[in-house]
Amino acid sequence: MRSPVAGIALAFCFLGAAPAHAGEGSFLHSLEGNWAGKGKVKIRITTPTIGVSCKFKSATTTETLSLTGTCRGLLVFTRKIGAELKVSDGAYSGTYIGAGTGPAALQGGRSGDAINLDIRWAKKVNGDRNARMTVEKIGDNGMRLTTTDTDLKTGKSVVTSRIELKRQ
Repeated sequence: MRSPVAGIALAFCFLGAAPAHAGEGSFLHSLEGNWAGKGKVKIRITTPTIGVSCKFKSATTTETLSLTGTCRGLLVFTRKIGAELKVSDGAYSGTYIGAGTGPAALQGGRSGDAINLDIRWAKKVNGDRNARMTVEKIGDNGMRLTTTDTDLKTGKSVVTSRIELKRQ
């Protein structure tokens, strides 16, 4: 099963990737600090959404991002999340820990204020090992993390997590 919390952590990881071109270092540094927010996640594509609250701390260099945090949902679960990203020649890559399936591989790139990542889970989640994550910087003090997966029965894209974060 795919954990929404995993997607959130993944998004943060990607934001922390190192810069391959001139603007990446500045972009990564703009993500450094403490973040908190709320959102909705689906444990599985077919289940109802669960409200979550999350807190993250990110540390960056001009080429890397390290993210650690925790998300809580309805007193039902608490998940520790961590991610490490690097950027090289404009390509982001790294590892996410926290989905409950083992380390997930991340790869992608940045377009404007959004980092678009392919997720490769360690085990099947929602019927396969693939998903997508978008991390979007919103102004100076906001960030939106969205994870999507494909419903293998319908072929439609399903939002499995969407978290709105504010700088603390």
